[in-house]
Amino acid sequence: MMVDICSKTLNIDPTKIEQAITEKTTAILATHVFGNPCDVEAIDTIAKKHDLRVIYDAAHAFGTLYKGRSLLAYGDIATCSFHATKLFHTIEGGAVVTSDAEILKRMAMMRNFGHTSLTEFGGVGINGKNSEVHAAMGLCNLKHIQRILDVRRRLCERYTSHLEDLPVTFQEIAPDTQYNYAYFPVIFESETLLLKVLEQLNLNNVYPRRYFYPSLSELPYVNGQSAPIAEQISRRVLCLPLYHTLSDEEVDMICRFIKRAIKY
Repeated sequence: MMVDICSKTLNIDPTKIEQAITEKTTAILATHVFGNPCDVEAIDTIAKKHDLRVIYDAAHAFGTLYKGRSLLAYGDIATCSFHATKLFHTIEGGAVVTSDAEILKRMAMMRNFGHTSLTEFGGVGINGKNSEVHAAMGLCNLKHIQRILDVRRRLCERYTSHLEDLPVTFQEIAPDTQYNYAYFPVIFESETLLLKVLEQLNLNNVYPRRYFYPSLSELPYVNGQSAPIAEQISRRVLCLPLYHTLSDEEVDMICRFIKRAIKY
């Protein structure tokens, strides 16, 4: 069962989780959207009450700290993407994080063809291992992460200072969070306004992304699910260009194009 989001944090709304739990439910799967922490305490309470596992899609969460801990430390399992578009990358691939020794053992088996020894199998597995080349790229990038985080924070603050007086809103970051500034999503007051801004930016060779559009509940192969808040928000969200070599002047230029589209 799908659960709708909170319109401010853009994460799963914990007040709606219990009503979606059925006798077939075995786990809660939640996404730290744009690297913003879910309400991990509320979700943990619900999971313990109903004897459920918690799996976090933490694809965007590398570098985010919540209450002084890596966001990857929460839940039974957290999955992280190291795709080339991510804040930290290994060209391709990712990681699965758990503190449960039995889960770790099972995942290690599953990613290595199901082998438990050279001649024995413990179950179905895949070839899910990254190569040494991917690992080498990750080690190279890891040396620069703090500088990248610092630059992205400064660029996001610059975007915000330019746009905060316009008819847009920003994602509400959870308290006690040291955010990683993985993305800079802007929520416009209407899809019509978003499309007008998008056209203006594209005309000037600026290509933001309509991330999480369309909503999962509106995909053609998903039936019988409704998430009206997610559907409505997804039509109005635009992620502006954000990378550590983006200059202040380019941010200023992008914001001028946005203001021009909104005002004229």
